[in-house]
Amino acid sequence: MVVLREMRQDEYPVYCQYFIDDYSREIAANYGHSTELAIELAKKDLHRCFPNGLQGSEHSLLCIDVELDGQLKHVGYLWHSINAADKSAYISDFFVFNEYRGLGYGTLAISALEKQLQEVGVNQIKLRVAYQNERALKLYQEVGFVITGFNMSKSIGN
Repeated sequence: MVVLREMRQDEYPVYCQYFIDDYSREIAANYGHSTELAIELAKKDLHRCFPNGLQGSEHSLLCIDVELDGQLKHVGYLWHSINAADKSAYISDFFVFNEYRGLGYGTLAISALEKQLQEVGVNQIKLRVAYQNERALKLYQEVGFVITGFNMSKSIGN
């Protein structure tokens, strides 16, 4: 069984560190930025979405927990936001810890999110996945996501 629960305040700093590390590596790899600039951009993006931490944000940071041996074990994160105008949700970050990958928890977490979102009238989930993230692309396609476009960039000058 997978449980999606709101992140607690004491868990937020650990999430921030994970997100900045992970997202800055993606920014550096995809856009050719220096590590320092990529870290700064990741921090700014996180602060833009969570200017007051977990308080009062239109974004939801969830912890993915699974029941193992009768106890809930934290296995990952799911960050999403809802656009009420078009009844959609956008997944900004979805991460299952390495030691829990390949066990079906990602699939179960997406299913649990779908149920939560349907209950509040959301009928579409959107996301962006890096083209080289084959594992994530495979998961998303297996649970019914379809490719709707490609993000592209071109560096010019220095």
